[in-house]
Amino acid sequence: MPQLNLDPWFLILCSTWLTYTVILQPKISFYLLPNNPVNKNNKLINTNPWTWPWT
Repeated sequence: MPQLNLDPWFLILCSTWLTYTVILQPKISFYLLPNNPVNKNNKLINTNPWTWPWT
């Protein structure tokens, strides 16, 4: 039974995953999220330091 012979199939599996992770994965992720997410609320928040009354 040739499918039990691990020698050629393991090489095919490793080369496929290597191709996917090195070449295809960055291209796919670029199309999924082409722009960096930006916050729509661009107002500046007034941050005053808190002063403790007992210090």
